[in-house]
Amino acid sequence: MITLTHEQQDFVAAVRDFCARECGTREQRDALTDRGRHPHNADIYRQMAELGWLGVATPERYGGAGGGLVDLCLFLRETARGMAPIGGFGVSEIVGGAFERFGTEEQKQEMLGGIVAGAVEAIAMSEPEAGSDVAALKCRAERIGSGATGARRASGEGGYVLNGQKTWISEAHLADHILVVCRTDPSGSKHEGMSMISVPADADGLEVRPIETMGGQIVNDVFLTDCHVDADRLLGAEGQGWLQLMAGLNVERLILAALMLGCAERTYDDLLAYVKERKQFDRPIGSFQALKHRIADLATEIECSRLLTFDVAAAVDAKPEAMFPREASMAKLKCTEVAKKVALEGMQMMGGYGYASEYDMEGHVRRALVSTIYGGTSEIQREIIARTYGL
Repeated sequence: MITLTHEQQDFVAAVRDFCARECGTREQRDALTDRGRHPHNADIYRQMAELGWLGVATPERYGGAGGGLVDLCLFLRETARGMAPIGGFGVSEIVGGAFERFGTEEQKQEMLGGIVAGAVEAIAMSEPEAGSDVAALKCRAERIGSGATGARRASGEGGYVLNGQKTWISEAHLADHILVVCRTDPSGSKHEGMSMISVPADADGLEVRPIETMGGQIVNDVFLTDCHVDADRLLGAEGQGWLQLMAGLNVERLILAALMLGCAERTYDDLLAYVKERKQFDRPIGSFQALKHRIADLATEIECSRLLTFDVAAAVDAKPEAMFPREASMAKLKCTEVAKKVALEGMQMMGGYGYASEYDMEGHVRRALVSTIYGGTSEIQREIIARTYGL
């Protein structure tokens, strides 16, 4: 069990108070998100940036607080539990982690400093024919020299020209830059010749088209057509994109685990309040054994998820350079599956009210269902876990 420091306890209390004050009612959240259609609110995000919270895990030299993954998970969990509309933060942290590991000092100042100040960043991996099998991507980046002309040299001296389509790209419509995972050398195996290139949102040849989903406007198609960027937009070493992606899996999966842990806790809180208040046959429905045993099981599952998430986060903080493929995948798998289970059970136990938009439960369902798909499906997480056991 993880023991929080006094500073961490105060931080959690401050975030919780902020969420209760700024988005604690359904009316506030509806106004901030256009009734849930836009899960990211720029004003709330700006306020959190001014409080310094968006830099909770960013090194101090880039304007952050210098915390670790435990601190980041505490923030993600509390904002998710408080239903704060900051949908762009999680993916921004994933991008920020990549730049912290592989960026030049100039790139770190730009990207990490920008995230701390409230910038939203996106990463583009998936393609129409490359989802779970990310290494099958076909988006190309061609290196060009200073002598290139025409569309292949829109600006600057040399660089890269990108062509291809990305899909299901979270928050690309809000991002200042999109970190595109592309193929710079097609001659080797599918895990070779991949690179990561940061494309400014206003680059010529970049087009973002929103994809409407049951969770609102979150994901997008991204089209790159003779899109030129300067050579200094390359992150890390050319051709090492796959290894760079793998190095960030601990952070990515813990971010998703912490978010869905918070969602599961909020769903449970709402369910518990309902079954204590709602009466049938002259007694609260939560007093019936058929419901209270299910409630007890959900509480146990959430507690297991909490312990797993923070145990893995503490392990990563203790050994930042180590890979924890089994443990990180377990955390992502457990928290997302539990969040989905709590939401579906909550809807069932609330009956028609769980299905009605008057209550938050139907929103919890929409929010939880996709979590077992994005960031690596539950099936992929199970494959990764099984492989670590030699299967």
